[in-house]
Amino acid sequence: MTDSLSSNSSFDSASISAADQNVVRSQRSGDGGQMLASVTSRRWRDIFWLAVFMLHLIVLGCGLVVLGLNRFKKTDRLNIDRYTARFMEHHSGLTENYWPIYAVAGGVGTVLGCTWLLLLGSHANEMLKVSVHILTTYLAVDSVLCFWGDQFFWGVVFATGAAFQFLYVISVIDRLPFTMLVLRKAVKMVLSLPEVMRVAYAFMLVMLLWLGLWSFGAAGVVASSMGDGGRWWLLVVLSVSLFWIGAVLCNAVHVIVSGMVFLVLIHGGREASSIPPNSLMNSLRYAVTTSFGSICYGSLFTAAIRTLRWEIRGVRSKIGKNECLLCCVDFLFHLVETLVRFFNKYAYVQIAVNGKGFNHSARDAWELFQSTGVEALVAYDCSGAVLLMGTLLGGLVTGTCSGVWTWIKWRDRVSMVGSTTMLVGMVLVGLAMVVVESAVTSIYICYAEDPLLIHRWDPEFFDQMSEMLHHRLQYRSARAREVLTHNRRLDGHIQQTPPA
Repeated sequence: MTDSLSSNSSFDSASISAADQNVVRSQRSGDGGQMLASVTSRRWRDIFWLAVFMLHLIVLGCGLVVLGLNRFKKTDRLNIDRYTARFMEHHSGLTENYWPIYAVAGGVGTVLGCTWLLLLGSHANEMLKVSVHILTTYLAVDSVLCFWGDQFFWGVVFATGAAFQFLYVISVIDRLPFTMLVLRKAVKMVLSLPEVMRVAYAFMLVMLLWLGLWSFGAAGVVASSMGDGGRWWLLVVLSVSLFWIGAVLCNAVHVIVSGMVFLVLIHGGREASSIPPNSLMNSLRYAVTTSFGSICYGSLFTAAIRTLRWEIRGVRSKIGKNECLLCCVDFLFHLVETLVRFFNKYAYVQIAVNGKGFNHSARDAWELFQSTGVEALVAYDCSGAVLLMGTLLGGLVTGTCSGVWTWIKWRDRVSMVGSTTMLVGMVLVGLAMVVVESAVTSIYICYAEDPLLIHRWDPEFFDQMSEMLHHRLQYRSARAREVLTHNRRLDGHIQQTPPA
């Protein structure tokens, strides 16, 4: 254990040295141009996952049509439902009774997402603060409403979520000023690229088209008179599928925006004559063709691993000197860190720039951060968590609107409709949030590749990032030395203690 801590201490010192070298090394615009030039010879990556995703879409699409038609009024008239009568009972409800509720959910989610994008320039800071501070209150209020409406399970879920949200915000409260700084600069970058906003709107439209079919099938499941267990299992399967599809679309936007931001930083500004023509269309084409398999693959795992990592980091920073608990949390932390090496959101920038496979891109991005010391800055930043809070808040508002309507008309279906429409809202709002998150990831990758790229774009921001990086690396080295000293004393005490 002592040897391992010694290596960690030497690594931290090496990281400080590497970071200092990064600040003074020369600009590598030529290297960036060389990386971007490689897109002309891109190969298809992660084709297996592309095939799995497309097959899943076809099978699911057919299943959604069957599920929706099974409880559709016109279907009863045509007696088409006799083919599914062996699996489901009838005359409990109709698809068209619940389908309008999902339409309202799609409308509310779209309005929230579009409003977020429209207010991005004038009230971005206020909106980000609202996302952080209002979410806990909203979860608590939803919990009270669920208990009042005899929805005990969901009351416990929302109460637990409110508690975890409160504890997480308390654990990272000192990081929020730097996080807000990074998010403001990311918003500044996005506003200089209005075309990427149009990409987000276009993908929201694509998501709405798919939601029209998905909600048709989901409404058929809710309307069916099969047992609650069967309906819930079907809704869970449909929700997992929707989550994957939503994540794929979000990460496709991520790749497109990352490619544009990287180009702007490499070439020194949006108006630079050296930026290749039709760069947005090229980024879009690669995202939906050669790199689409990598996007499908990464979308399966990255969201869950990121969320788990944020929670473990928040708990780990507040444990103190409870060595037993710290040992358990450290085990989970190192396990998650190993997964992060192969599944992280920074891979999408590498995919946009180099067209590599997902695991290769994730590993390259993480090794770049580790070798330059920028990983300490990335770990300190909570921008992804703050944007996720905004996404959750949008989903909760959407689910509440739909749940209230369902409560008025069909109280026994409120939990099914409310939970699924909440996911619909999260997917639509997430498509708006991902534009800013893409800019954040690109800024960190560019800072690790060549800090002078950030200096040329915003000198004041460069100074603030460099100062924070220096502070975080010093903190890590001091903490490693403290732990090393403590363990040496413990080892000496054990050696001096005579055996029983």
